[in-house]
Parts: sequence; structure tokens; C-alpha cells
Amino acid sequence: MSERASGRAAVLARQAGSAAGEAVLAAVVAAVVAAIGLEAFSVVHWPAFNSSNVTRALTTVGQVVALAMLVVAVVLLRLRTWGWVAKLLSWGGLSAFVTVTLGMPLAATKLYLFGMSVDQEFRTQYLTRLTDSAALRDMNYAELPPYYPAGWFWFGGRFANLVGLAGWEAFKPYAIIGLAVAAVVALVLWSNLIRADWAVAVAAATTAVTLAYGAPEAYSAVLVLLLGPLLLLAWGALYRPDETGDATKLRTAGGWGAVIGAGLLLGLFATFYTLYFLVAVFAVCLMALIAFGLTYRAQRTWRALTPILLRLIGIGAISGVLALIVWLPYFLKALRGATASSGTALHYLPETGSRLPLPMFDFDLRGVLCLAGTIWLVLRAGSSRRAQALGIGVVAIYLWCLLSMAATAAGTTLLSFRLESPLLALLSAAGVFAFAEGARAVYQALNEPSRFRIAAAAVALAGAIGFSQGIPTVLATEITTAYTDTDGNGDRADKRAPSAVSYYREIDAKLLEQTGRPRDGSVVLTADTSFLAIYPYFGFQALTSHYANPLADFAARTAEIQRWSTLKTPQELTDALEHCPWRAPDAFLFRRSGDGYTLRLSQDVYPNDPNVKRITVTLPKALFDDGHYRITDIGPFTLVVRV
Repeated sequence: MSERASGRAAVLARQAGSAAGEAVLAAVVAAVVAAIGLEAFSVVHWPAFNSSNVTRALTTVGQVVALAMLVVAVVLLRLRTWGWVAKLLSWGGLSAFVTVTLGMPLAATKLYLFGMSVDQEFRTQYLTRLTDSAALRDMNYAELPPYYPAGWFWFGGRFANLVGLAGWEAFKPYAIIGLAVAAVVALVLWSNLIRADWAVAVAAATTAVTLAYGAPEAYSAVLVLLLGPLLLLAWGALYRPDETGDATKLRTAGGWGAVIGAGLLLGLFATFYTLYFLVAVFAVCLMALIAFGLTYRAQRTWRALTPILLRLIGIGAISGVLALIVWLPYFLKALRGATASSGTALHYLPETGSRLPLPMFDFDLRGVLCLAGTIWLVLRAGSSRRAQALGIGVVAIYLWCLLSMAATAAGTTLLSFRLESPLLALLSAAGVFAFAEGARAVYQALNEPSRFRIAAAAVALAGAIGFSQGIPTVLATEITTAYTDTDGNGDRADKRAPSAVSYYREIDAKLLEQTGRPRDGSVVLTADTSFLAIYPYFGFQALTSHYANPLADFAARTAEIQRWSTLKTPQELTDALEHCPWRAPDAFLFRRSGDGYTLRLSQDVYPNDPNVKRITVTLPKALFDDGHYRITDIGPFTLVVRV
């Protein structure tokens, strides 16, 4: 290696080490701030959010204080004084904003947004599974590797083990602390890519928008916060004209720091959420194509494309290695020919997935910011690398949406309705740049009046407060559900009568007593799958086919359960269970109905919306009138244990 090359490598190593160290320190600060805030909220007996405006008022106060910290940080950064104080204020302010915005409205409940209803039920089940064991196991089915990436849930399990909480109870603090950490890490990345004062504003805007429209799906929201820096790093790696922007003088040296950074972030996406990983890969590949085109047009030689291809391969290799951490067990199992054709994860098309999202035409603060961002992306596409990177990301999302709608003709979708949050984050980041550059242009056009900067800052702060205090309203349904759902202790946070979930503790005790096995040693067939979200028993069948592991063959299992309901004698049922193609249930948790025990199962009915049809299967009580089964009635449930 030449002396010059070794010098560049040393500089790269120092820069990478400095950025990584700063990110780790920022993450620690954010985690401490969030943990202290959540603990402080928990020691006071607050009224339920859906029956009082007290927590809403205190949320606004906390948001204003957090935003004030960020304003002070920006002022110090612009004055170039007390740099580390400014950083600490920005980290503390941003993490405090996340904590108070989500933690205060949820202060009187142990559940996170959406409680344990609908999608949050299977997410809680996944966290419960990986809290019970660090091994990569399917959230529901015994003896199968996970299909959905386990990254966020695996770290959540370790968090739950560390603080000594059950998985369902750890969900809320882990989700909020994770979002606070991700927001601050994103701030550090922005600070290493753009001006530090602008980085604070961009990170604050994208965090606020993500909390409002992405927080219910916490494991994807952390990726939304990191999407902007990922795109800037990838564009910096793939397209490197000289400092004047002249592609005829493409810089072939350097850029590998951006390759490593983009690869690591893309790998993180792969371990957390497959959809966002694929969309990000699509955007990076689109960047490579555009870089190819610009470079070839300027240099008229295919040789100039080699560095771009090498860097694209580098990004792919790094992210691919990280992806295998969570994907390899599933791939190995699938290669052995065990994959069923019943996977229906893409079979969902709500109304929002049938049209292009155009938030820039909404008549609210969000719409104004997105409109400004859209205009800035177009105006600065030829002169700003920030605009180019973010703009390509926006174009990639719209192309993905069109592809998803086109895919409906082939009987599937690409789940484009999930892309509203990342689109809003990118347009909001662009909107901040539009405001900053637009304010500077007006300032200069007006001959730099002394009060203009203060006026611009006041408008920005008022807009930030106005949007922020409306976030609990945007999340009102999700917050209310966290108070009306019955938690794992059998309580409702709004103090109303709990649901049948309150009997789960007694059912769990009976199961442990009658099976004599640990929870993860038993397979339970039940339609009340929230029981499996609270206690880490394996299930014989999942809630719906859309969340079922394709290796489990959801449709065939449902057909087998329906076949059991047609049997006539206990011996026939015993024989059927002993010859079951999969590990048979060790216990059944039914609802009672006349002379039978019922299960409410589901069928995929895509392209209908809703895409799930509920069916009731009734097994005659006489099937269990045998010494091979121990029957216990508990509340509205009947527990049947095979002996």
C-alpha cells in the first residue's frame, strides 16, 4: 500500500471511529434520558388519557421544554461555542421529546400504542418469544426458524431480561427508548453529513413526523428515522463528481467510508424489517443507475462505471452479511423443500394502498412542510447532492407504489400502504432545507434586516410546537386502545371491567401444573392468540395466514383442524393427533358453546378488503370424553390438556 493510500485509510479510520464513538455516546444519553423520563412518569397515578386532558396538557409542556433545549443547541452551534454542550443539549432535547410525546400519554397504562390488538398482538407475541429465549425461533410455531426478521425483537428480549419484565410489559418502555435512541443516532449521522445546526432541525422534524405517523409500528419507525442518512451515504458512495459537481472529473478515490456506512445501515434494515430493506435496496439500485447514466453522459466511456459498480457491490456485500444473521436459518430450512405455498403476507390492499400518497396537498402544517420540500427537491435537483439523494428516495417510493398497484393484476401487492411514514420523513427533511434556504434567500433579498432571523426562527418554532402538540390527537385511537385493552396482569388501564384476558393467569397456572413442562415445551391450539402474546407457549395455528410462517403451511393446518371437528370418537381424535403432520397440540384452549368447544379461525379472502374471513370450528365435547384428556373450565374458557 502506498504512503498516500495508507494515509487516506488512517484518516478514514479516525473519522469512522469518531462518528461511531459519538453515536454510541449519544445512544447512551438518549437511553438514560428516556429511561429516567419513563420511570418518573410511572411513579405518579395519572388519569387515563381517554378520560382526561391532564396528560395531554403535560405532554405539551414537556414538548415545549424539549424543543427549547433544541433551540438553545442550534444557537450554540451557530455561534460555534460550547460545542459539546450543544451536542448534549441536542441529544437530551430530542430524546426527551420522544419520551414525553409517547410516554406521557401512555403513562397510566402498561401497554404500548394499540395495546395488544390486531397487528400489535403478533408483535407482542414475537417479543415474548425472544424474551423467553435468545434463540432465533418462530414467534408461534414450534421447531421452526423465524420468517420475519428478528433484529428489533431480539434486542427487545435482551432489554426485557435486563430489566426483569415479561415481554408484553417490556414492549412499551423498549419501544419508546428504542425510538429515542434511533432519533439521536440519526441526529449524529445527519451532523456528520450536513451542517450541525441544520442537522438538529432536520432530525427534529423527521422525528416529529415519524412519531405521528409511524410510531405504532415501532420496529419500522426506527428505520424511518435512519432512512435519510442512509440515502445521503449511498449517494455519496455511488456518485462522486469533483467539488464543482463536474461529472467529467469524477473522483475515483475515497468514498469507501460512505460505502461502509450505507452497507451497515442497509444491513440494519435487513435485520429489522424486510419491506423497508427491499425499498431501500430499490432506492440504492436506482441511485446506481442514475449515477451510471450521469457518469457515462459526461465521460463517454464504460470504464468510468467500474468504481460505481464496485461500491454498489461493497454496499450489497456488507448488508448481505448482516442480513444472514437473521435470514440464514429460514433459508436453510426452506432449501430443504419445507416451504409451503400458503404464505399470504403480501395479500393486503387497503384503500390507502390503491392510490399514490400526496401529502403535499393536505391543508395542514404537515402538508405545508411537504409542499415546501417537494418544491425544494425539484428546484435544487441539479445543484444539491442532498436534494438528489432525498429526491431519488422519494422517486423510489412512488415507483414502488406504482409497482405495488400493478402487482394487484398478478394477485398480490408490494404493501405500498406501509410507505407513507418514510415518504413523509423524506419530504419533511426536504421541507426543513427548503425553509432554511428560503429564509436565507429572503433575508438577503430584504437587505438583511436585523430582526428577520428572529422572526424566521419564531415562525419555525411556532410551527414545530403546533405540529408537536397535535401528535397525541393523530395517535388518539392507538392511545385509547392501550387503555381499553386488558393487559397481561388482567387489568384495564381505564379501570373498566377487564375482558376474558383476566382469566389467562389462572389458565397459565393450570397448564404448568397439568403438563409439568415449561411454557416453551408445550404447543397450544387456541383462537385466543393474545394468550400466546402474554405467555411463551407455542401455538398450533397463528392468528391469520398473513403473519404465519410459510414453513408452517397455514392452510393445511386449518384444514386439519376442520377435519378433527368431523371425527366421532375420542379414539379417532387421539389417532389423528398422534399422526398429525406437524407437532400436535399438547393442550387446547376453547370457548364453550352448547355441546361443543369452539375455535374462531381465519381464512385469507384477498383481494377483498378486509382481507380476512373469520370461520368458527366446533369440536364436540364428546371427542374429549376420555382418559387421555383432562378438562378444566376457567371462566368462559375450557382448557383441555392431553395426558
